[in-house]
Amino acid sequence: MTLTPTAWLDRERAHQARADDLTAEHRERAARGEKHPVWDFLFTYYSYKPAQLRRWHPGAGVELEHAADRRTWRWYSPGETHAGAIPDAAAFAREKADLAGLIERMLRRTASRPGQFGCFGLHEWAMVYRAEEHRHPVPLRLGQAATDRVVESHHLRCTHFDAFRFFTPAAVPRNRTELTRDDQPLFEQPGCLHAGMDLYKWAIKLGPLVPGELLLDAFELARDIRLLDMQAAPYDLARWGVVPVPIETTEGKAEYVRQQRVFADRGSRLRSALLEAWLGSATPVSLAG
Repeated sequence: MTLTPTAWLDRERAHQARADDLTAEHRERAARGEKHPVWDFLFTYYSYKPAQLRRWHPGAGVELEHAADRRTWRWYSPGETHAGAIPDAAAFAREKADLAGLIERMLRRTASRPGQFGCFGLHEWAMVYRAEEHRHPVPLRLGQAATDRVVESHHLRCTHFDAFRFFTPAAVPRNRTELTRDDQPLFEQPGCLHAGMDLYKWAIKLGPLVPGELLLDAFELARDIRLLDMQAAPYDLARWGVVPVPIETTEGKAEYVRQQRVFADRGSRLRSALLEAWLGSATPVSLAG
């Protein structure tokens, strides 16, 4: 596919406007030096700044006419048209072979598994279990003793290493499986909130091989999941307008699983779209809804 300057500049401007809208509140808080315990995570954990998020790319194999300046950009190659430039998946694979292999394994293996919906977001509770100091300087909604009792009355079934690695030492042996970085592709599954959020991470790492529109779709999914993650967490976030999903109750568990299934469905469609855009070997899908 080749895009004329009119076509790709229109898409670039639309992408920049959408990115600016998505990051406006964060940028305003940052200008005031104001921290936010929910939303800052999207820009610190993933280490991708608003200015980077607004940079648009067409995706692997899509040539931009009259884009000579992009020929010097990382993982772009000269195209066939006059002053054309094209994101080059082969160049990425040569330079980042290990990373390319990891991303493909994570996306394909996660997509191949059924979702699991019995964790109830207890990973955040396990991160404060029997701890004198907490990762977030926010009070616990139920207090320490009651929070510990919630953990002790449930089975921990976390499948995501980057959540498990923050468990307190007392919580680690309570998890059904002891997870490691090397084994991460073996356990990742589409029902996990963090597996859905990490689609944004993989889109970031693929850089120009992912269309800008898909990058922002992944950011929006990570944003929406982050809210549920914190609503179900043990923290008292009322000061920031966060209404709890009390997973220590039957009703809270049901609501958590309801939303979890919606996010798993959105994540599955986005996962397929990322593979199709990057490698062209998955079935194209619509991300509507």
